[in-house]
Amino acid sequence: MTTSAEDTDWVQVQESADFAELKRRLRRFVFPMTLAFLGWYLLYVVLADYAHGFMATKLIGNINVGLVFGLLQFASTFLITFLYVRHADRELDPLATQIRERLEGDRR
Repeated sequence: MTTSAEDTDWVQVQESADFAELKRRLRRFVFPMTLAFLGWYLLYVVLADYAHGFMATKLIGNINVGLVFGLLQFASTFLITFLYVRHADRELDPLATQIRERLEGDRR
């Protein structure tokens, strides 16, 4: 007799040590990275609003500090995405696969 997804005790899965470890690994990356990015973004906004002279400082031709900081916002977003994918591949996906395989094995 096989069991279906409806028969899985999801509360028991959620309370398992493996699932708790998966959440811990995710939070260990997401919370610090979110705080770092929000701090970086807030710095950009505050400088743009209160440090007009600094942000208007020309670096090369018509390229100023404000433009470079704005472009670095995009670069940091791509960097965070790259770091998250690497973290997920190394830390999250193997454990998630292990949990999934155990659950699917229980259904067979």
